[in-house]
Amino acid sequence: MPDYRALRHLFCALFLALFSPVAAHGAIAELTGEPAAEEASAPEPAAIETERADDADARIAERISAIFAAIDALEGVEVEVQEGVVTLSGSVASATKADQAETIAGRVAGVVTVNNEIERDLAVDRNLAPTVSAIGDEARNLWRMLPLFGVAVLLAALVMIALRWLADRESLWLRVTPNPFIAELLASAIRFFGVLLGLYIALKILGATALLGALLGIGGVIGIAIGFAVRDTIDNYISSIMLSLRQPFRANDHVVIEGNEGRVIRLTSRATVLMTLDGNHLRIPNSTVFKAVILNFTTNPQRRFEFDLGVDADDDPVEAMATGTAAIAALDFVIAEPVPSARVMEVGDSNVVVRFLGWIDQTDTDYFKARSLAIQAAKNALEGAGFGLPEPIYRLRIDPRSAPMPLPAPSEEGAKPAKVSRAAVIEEKVDTAPETHVADLVERERQVTREKDLLDESRPVE
Repeated sequence: MPDYRALRHLFCALFLALFSPVAAHGAIAELTGEPAAEEASAPEPAAIETERADDADARIAERISAIFAAIDALEGVEVEVQEGVVTLSGSVASATKADQAETIAGRVAGVVTVNNEIERDLAVDRNLAPTVSAIGDEARNLWRMLPLFGVAVLLAALVMIALRWLADRESLWLRVTPNPFIAELLASAIRFFGVLLGLYIALKILGATALLGALLGIGGVIGIAIGFAVRDTIDNYISSIMLSLRQPFRANDHVVIEGNEGRVIRLTSRATVLMTLDGNHLRIPNSTVFKAVILNFTTNPQRRFEFDLGVDADDDPVEAMATGTAAIAALDFVIAEPVPSARVMEVGDSNVVVRFLGWIDQTDTDYFKARSLAIQAAKNALEGAGFGLPEPIYRLRIDPRSAPMPLPAPSEEGAKPAKVSRAAVIEEKVDTAPETHVADLVERERQVTREKDLLDESRPVE
């Protein structure tokens, strides 16, 4: 019969081997009966010798005293050794020097332990003299470094000036980049790189490149904090770059952006400026424009208009569609292709709603004028053909208990004038040319204002 316990131990050992080789070794050792190894063998302290030379303590004290004598700050430390135990006494200028003395004594061979009884000397002259001496040494070092410092500053200035000169070559960057906005960004990046390169060369010459690393680290942390604080501004700036590359519209295009309708004046580094149809300025942040659905009426000159008319429910809607469509097609401003059309939209309470559709060329015809005249032509044609255009009909129930009030008979003076026959009305030709007032305002605004425009007529529209 198989030993299920041994199989279980073996399975556990294989599982633990995937995650902890030490645990797996212990499990296998338990299975095989061998002693398990320690997980981590800590270094054992050096054994204290049982037999020592008679002059061992004297040699240890002599060696430590000689080392302290070579260090100015530790000259006043007294050393006493007994059975390998070192006792330090005396006074030093700072606690750091006391720790230094203890560390040095503990590294001497044969020392069992160190008993640190050093006291700090609080005398003014002992504590002030090292500081004054250090300041003097630093001043002398700085004086000797002045020529090297001058060379570092000169080279850094030359590098900054050279890269700034390169960044100011506007014609070069305009040829390299797709638009002036990207060229300006590239020039700014080169200027910033010139400053960093100049600082790096100067600090490299002075042997202080670690300072540059610290400054860059601090600048990175500050940059991240500022980035979170002005993330909306950064988003708007990046959107400006993308819009300048994509060129979604041209100047004076008739567009609708996020429900805002108007003609485009310019695209700046922060906002898209529109002239509304009322003649007002409208600035939309570029971050909104970049994410918005843009409806451009200018890109395709052909545009369709539509309107609804309700004919009497007893009339033939198909014949009404043909009559109205023929009237629209007869208008001069309606283009032949695509041909005008109509469709039944719904059957209302008292009429059948028919929608008429036609196409115009916006370069020659104003949309709103064309739609108005098309409505008039279709309405006149339907009424002339005998179609009724009924208004909503309401059925009223009058309570018989409430008697109606008698109405006064109309006098001859108050009688309504007779309706004038349509045949007597002389129809005048209406001007359907496009309205250009807003477009003229946009052109005038673009010529007067010198604000930078990111729209480029030479690049294709997306």
